[in-house]
Amino acid sequence: MNYDFTTVMDRRGKDAVAIDGLGTPGFAPDAPKEGFDAIPMWVADMNFATVPTIPEAIIERAKHPAYGYFFPREEYFQSIIRWQEKRNGVTGLTKEHIGYENGVLGGVISALNVLCSKGDHVLLHSPTYIGFTGSLTNNGYHIVHSPMVLDENGVYRMDFADMEKKITENKIHATVFCSPHNPCGRVWERWEVEQAMELFRKHDVMVVSDEIWSDIILNGHKHVPTQSVSDDARNRTVAVYAPSKTFNLAGLVGSYHIIYNKILRERIEKESSLPHYNDMNVLSMHALIGAYKPEGHVWVDELCQTLSGNINFACDYIRQHFDGVSVSKPEGTYMLFLDCTKWCETHGKTIDEVQKAGWDVGVAWQDGRMFHGPCHIRMNLALPLSRVQEAFDRLNRYVFTD
Repeated sequence: MNYDFTTVMDRRGKDAVAIDGLGTPGFAPDAPKEGFDAIPMWVADMNFATVPTIPEAIIERAKHPAYGYFFPREEYFQSIIRWQEKRNGVTGLTKEHIGYENGVLGGVISALNVLCSKGDHVLLHSPTYIGFTGSLTNNGYHIVHSPMVLDENGVYRMDFADMEKKITENKIHATVFCSPHNPCGRVWERWEVEQAMELFRKHDVMVVSDEIWSDIILNGHKHVPTQSVSDDARNRTVAVYAPSKTFNLAGLVGSYHIIYNKILRERIEKESSLPHYNDMNVLSMHALIGAYKPEGHVWVDELCQTLSGNINFACDYIRQHFDGVSVSKPEGTYMLFLDCTKWCETHGKTIDEVQKAGWDVGVAWQDGRMFHGPCHIRMNLALPLSRVQEAFDRLNRYVFTD
């Protein structure tokens, strides 16, 4: 490989929530007991050094000692256009279709504020990303969940009949579509996106498509942009992206939307401007430019290869060692969503006890109930394989024991 995904990075004292936030009451996993170091496997950021072209771009711009008002440079937009074309096969994307958002969740809310009235029902699949739950509820929207179902191969699928029932019963005209899906890791097949979008067309449901995970695709799967499946989908959908998940840039702040529908785009851009704080950071702009260079493509390909190996190891280990724990193998993202229902029933344990046992030995994983998994744990595998192996060894010795 050209890049290093094996070195264990020390993040202590570097403002990392994943490490320095441990033990924060009501927010984070407990810090481990004495004798165990913390393996950060909860908050969705990565424990790899990012591609060097990002700090190089930031440092080069920071050398100039003026950081005043600025306009986004043309290179910023062209970088996005080239990235989307090469990674996702997007054609016909132009500068005018791209708009800045401080964050994907902010972009989701700006879009919903245009598409909905406060108090409206909005369709989401469950399990559900906690960020959607918090942001939609805080802004006065009522979430209607359509539970996904596991097929005979243990793959999460949309329940189209349930979706249609929920849409008609609740007079729903907006949905947040997570693609790839967080926390389940589904990379939707083209026919699935097409069928969902045809259902939304039939009932005039507008779509906000969160595609922040679209670069992290595992084991040969292929991301299908929601806007690409039909002309109607292109005009019905607000798609939101960011380099933050791909390159671990959440602390720099900066996302973008793609909206082809001119009327919709202008209304959402107006809505996004109303708080007067949704403005690009000059160093964030240069970080994106650095990320989307040719080196960034190579780095992401190697990242996905590394994460595929981690996912394969973890899913095989669970199947071989943790009888009663099940997981639907992720096709994208670097998160596992463990279902511990049968194990807890067999061993007379609660999910709280399982979580705490992991935290005590330094496996800092996350409560899955906030994602609507009743006896689930969410687990981040974006670490060097040696740390993933150590975490599962500890779980085998101290947590999932007979």
